[in-house]
Amino acid sequence: MIDFMSALYLGLDHASRHLPAWSRLTLGKPRALEVPPGTRRVEQQLAVLVGCERALLYSSTLHLFSDLFAQLAQSQVNIFVDAGTYPIVRWGVERAACAGTLVTSFKQYDLDSLQEALDAVDDKPPIIVADGYCPARGKSAPIAKYLAHARARRGLVVIDDSQALGIFGRRAQSVTYGVGGGGSAQYAGVADGRLILGSSLAKAFGVPVAVLAGSSAMLDEFERKSGTRVHCSPPSVAMVAAAARASAINRRRGDALRMTLAQRVSRFRQGLRKLGLIAIPSLFPMQPIRLPENIAAEDLHEELRERGIETVLHRGEGGGKAWISFILTARHSANEIDTALAHLAGALAREQRLRFET
Repeated sequence: MIDFMSALYLGLDHASRHLPAWSRLTLGKPRALEVPPGTRRVEQQLAVLVGCERALLYSSTLHLFSDLFAQLAQSQVNIFVDAGTYPIVRWGVERAACAGTLVTSFKQYDLDSLQEALDAVDDKPPIIVADGYCPARGKSAPIAKYLAHARARRGLVVIDDSQALGIFGRRAQSVTYGVGGGGSAQYAGVADGRLILGSSLAKAFGVPVAVLAGSSAMLDEFERKSGTRVHCSPPSVAMVAAAARASAINRRRGDALRMTLAQRVSRFRQGLRKLGLIAIPSLFPMQPIRLPENIAAEDLHEELRERGIETVLHRGEGGGKAWISFILTARHSANEIDTALAHLAGALAREQRLRFET
């Protein structure tokens, strides 16, 4: 089987032989009492990477966003959620809603819709929430414009940057994803104390931990009031070591890996273009395909699987039509990509023939 389901975009893994030995996997203490060895150093490196003053490691984005919105709910704010925001972030927002905070949704990346939502409520400071990048649409959030709205009303912007971290970075001429891998804010060229970034490292960096980044003043306050800091275990010693390794690899050869990845995605998109299946304008490693109207994504997904090609089947929301995506990584070879494209063409032809015959 050729795997096009893994979101380990840079192809990083962290086998035990690549990590320093540890005498204890966990300290048996909450973060409020002690942090695992190396935590502070990794946090400093991640803060520099994403362009923020400070960063904090969390065990997961579920812990991170639950903690974050529980604390934001203690202030007199209104929350405005981009309709494309990832479910885990929304679960955090629900904590704020349960505490009585007004929560309003607006159309994905639609500034007019955001403006209407802002104008329809009172003048409490807004918290504008969105994903930094949407793979299904191949578009990045207008972070600078979200910040302008927030700044004008004494508010904040919260970005889930799990997809973009490790892929996008500071823009540079003739470099597809930019350099550094610092994520959406770096790609947008913004640095603002009103910006809060919450990201998983489980995709490009291959480490199932999360990082919260923002201004020192803001994160100092969050750390003092954090519920998970008191009631939950911090990331394990192994996870901290893996995050340190991922950070070191990114500094040494992250840009080279991203260049390889861009070449692989470009090769795949050339094949999609010949088949008339291009769905998004971006070279992001998750590539949805635009199927003919008479082809069911579920049937094509199964046909590809029988041919040895693993793809991601996305269920349509609210009864909508399902769709398929291929996720490419820096580890995919040119031959694997060509093989997948050949099987995709064959599977489509077979599905078209079956429908013609029936």
